Amino acid sequence: MRVSTMRQAILGGVVAAMVAAWGPAWALAADEPVVTLKDATAAAKVASPVLAAVSLDEELRKAAGENRLCVVEVLSDGKSGPAVPAQFAPAGADDPAAGVLGFFPPAGAAGERRFRVQAGQKPADGAIMKAGSDQAGNVWTLSDGDKPVVCYNYGTVPVPAGVGGRYAVARSDYVHPLMGPGGETLTYDYSKDHPHHRGLYWAWPETYWKGQVRDLHALQGCFARPVKMRECESGPVWSALTAENRWMWDDKQPIVHERATIRAFAQAGGRRCVDFEFIFTALEEGVQIATRGQKAYGGFNCRFSARTGQKIITVEDKPGAAPRVSAAQIVGTPPGGKGPVAVAILQSAANPCYPGAWVSYPNLNWLQPTFPTNGTKYALDKGKPLTLRYRLVVQAGELDEPALRELWAAYNQP
Repeated sequence: MRVSTMRQAILGGVVAAMVAAWGPAWALAADEPVVTLKDATAAAKVASPVLAAVSLDEELRKAAGENRLCVVEVLSDGKSGPAVPAQFAPAGADDPAAGVLGFFPPAGAAGERRFRVQAGQKPADGAIMKAGSDQAGNVWTLSDGDKPVVCYNYGTVPVPAGVGGRYAVARSDYVHPLMGPGGETLTYDYSKDHPHHRGLYWAWPETYWKGQVRDLHALQGCFARPVKMRECESGPVWSALTAENRWMWDDKQPIVHERATIRAFAQAGGRRCVDFEFIFTALEEGVQIATRGQKAYGGFNCRFSARTGQKIITVEDKPGAAPRVSAAQIVGTPPGGKGPVAVAILQSAANPCYPGAWVSYPNLNWLQPTFPTNGTKYALDKGKPLTLRYRLVVQAGELDEPALRELWAAYNQP
């Protein structure tokens, strides 16, 4: 994938697709940015969007703010394809023109395809993905219209009545609940068996510093504390939030700066994708992280709600395979559900130590990709951030192996 007015490296993505009616195609202007896809077949087949770095002029940025931004395919016969909703997120205040463009490529010919970025005449049809918080700013929700999709607990969540023990500790910086297509709760928080388990969270049971070890995973001596909610985004393609936290050693000394971005995409084709990006930067020398016993859980931890008829399925290619797929799913009927719901987890091939080993505990409804490699500690060096990316795909019904492979391929499209 390449972008004709690109200002930064291309970003990739896989998401649920949506093509809304935008009326007739518009004439092509020579100065409008053009996104060129090497091959959109994988993304279009599984109703998945692409993300690309672009630079937009003031008119196009205004259209983006009014949900009028679109892309129009430049067909081989010189004609224009239908207009497809698009969304733009600025990269930063220093250059408001530079940022990321996202859209859902429609079905089309294999091989290279070109899409011109344009301003539509009216806002996108359908529900708008929204991001917002409660009055106190403690819980941030990404919604599809008025339907919650993801709840991120930025502020501290107290221990509920009836839950006790040394691991029942108030906490923040995690996702719960993750919602299913019918509004089902797909994650579990404050379980009596493991009260430190908290939906979807990114933490390590072995966090080392100055020759000592603390447990960020089990909330023993190391805690993620909120610093700043940097930004949130709403639009026809996705809603997103970016939060900053610090890991506090003994709840006193900051040792790691964490930046978490969560992006929930619009549902289409019966599927919804949620992207997670974590950037960890050491604030002190000598910080290391590892899984439990350097052979078990740790990293992107996922405690799901109970499932009736639960199945856990992993798809892992052997070393040397090109590409080397690493994906998994947990599927079953959640509490209050009318049928099975699948949650697939896709690993980014760009992650260090890829692929992370899969760890599952069926009795705990637990499935996760671990980090780092078994038998190792990973050093967080000052000035050298660690970036980890994952995607969840939620749909009613089970995903078969070919579908998991196609979703992974679309997510990891170069």
